[in-house]
Amino acid sequence: MTDTTPRRSTKQREAVREALSASDEFVSAQALHQALRQDGSTVGLATVYRALAALAADGEADALQAGGEVLYRACTPTHHHHLICRSCGRTVELEAAAVEQWAGRVAAAHGFVEPEHVVDIFGLCAECAARRAADDAR
Repeated sequence: MTDTTPRRSTKQREAVREALSASDEFVSAQALHQALRQDGSTVGLATVYRALAALAADGEADALQAGGEVLYRACTPTHHHHLICRSCGRTVELEAAAVEQWAGRVAAAHGFVEPEHVVDIFGLCAECAARRAADDAR
């Protein structure tokens, strides 16, 4: 049984939520903690980790495993997928009805019900691709 009791909102959790919302890309707990410290916050690193985990569990943040660490990004509360630039980290939220249908069909074909999935597509955004092409032309 899942506990649906709302989490207590604390000053520290609100500071983490605001700092996360200020970033357009996925960030690590360490990077977010550093940004908070630079802004004069005294929130500890362990508190940042706990707040980010709570935000992700509550659907207020996306969590992405990358390079051996978990990265976080403020997100919309509805189910979605991501298109992420490998170079600059720019992230676009996507809805993908075809992916939802495919996941349901694959699960059903194997006798699974209530499928859940995560789809993140990595590539280069147009600006980073242009920059790379310009660098390669030199």
